[in-house]
Amino acid sequence: MPRYGVYRAAFEALALPGIAAGLRRFSAARGLIFTLHRVLPDAPAAFSPNSILQIRPDFLEAVIVRAREAGFDIVDLDEATRRIASEDAKPFIVLTFDDGYRDNLVHALPILRKHAAPFTLYIPTGLIDGVGLVWWQALEDIIAANDVVVVEMPEGPHYGDAGTLEQKNTTFAHIYQRYRKMPEPQREASIRTLAQRYGLDLGAHCRGLIMDWSELRTFTDEPLCTIGAHTVHHYELSKLDENQMRAEIEQSANVLEAQFGTRPRHLSYPIGGVAAAGPREFAAATDLGFATAVTTRPGGLYAEHAAHLNALPRVSLNGLFQKQRFIDVFLTAEVFTLMRRGRRLDVE
Repeated sequence: MPRYGVYRAAFEALALPGIAAGLRRFSAARGLIFTLHRVLPDAPAAFSPNSILQIRPDFLEAVIVRAREAGFDIVDLDEATRRIASEDAKPFIVLTFDDGYRDNLVHALPILRKHAAPFTLYIPTGLIDGVGLVWWQALEDIIAANDVVVVEMPEGPHYGDAGTLEQKNTTFAHIYQRYRKMPEPQREASIRTLAQRYGLDLGAHCRGLIMDWSELRTFTDEPLCTIGAHTVHHYELSKLDENQMRAEIEQSANVLEAQFGTRPRHLSYPIGGVAAAGPREFAAATDLGFATAVTTRPGGLYAEHAAHLNALPRVSLNGLFQKQRFIDVFLTAEVFTLMRRGRRLDVE
């Protein structure tokens, strides 16, 4: 069974009446941080491998409402750190949005305001400048528009069939995985060559998806919002040498401070999984003065995390699991801690 098929079967079982709530009664978790990216009202196209990053506005609203009904407060990251260290604090969730997509302004912000729900927006400054590459979406868009794609790989051209939905998905999965393993300069060169070959303006593509500085200012003036750093170019930090890695983090904080007058205290590691950020990056976040830094390693927040605020886990509100009956599963920290083989701390 494919990976998401296994997850769906588990979610369906855990969504049976009383199961998730029963698990929470015995939970030692103090809270959860949710990862979000895009919020869009339209159903994704048949070929949309990045739709896992996309939820509907009504699902976002349902999560907020159900979390509060289930006894969770929705808090900002500063309050979350206080509650992690407290033995008797009320359970909480934190809402975090990565990458600065324009739809966060158009579709998410009205819901967050309606429900007075605090949230954090993690900003990759190069994308806001319009000079970064939203390469994962560019790859999808190029494959969607063509029946065959030719991608430059280190060993030479790779020809990917894309005439059918199955072929498009297979080709995307292959190239995406190759790109994830490439050094960042090679990946950038390859996606630029691919975009030029198929007539995609990567600058305009970024500008169409990501807010500019004037739009982002709406969030800096919003009392519910905390602006966090998300590096400059959205590179996987583990691929960079020490100096480059630290510069990506520090420069993004410098730019945000120069733009808005306040230095960000919170960081999100791009991609954020085990292969993208580890102990070296965690140490750099602390050295550079961040109060917290979040990964995408799944799990709940426990008392032990008070000593590891530079490596906090998050739970992805996955676009493939937008069923109201799944919300109680998302709110159950142990489900995701078990994905890490039961380890509350995952900091290696």
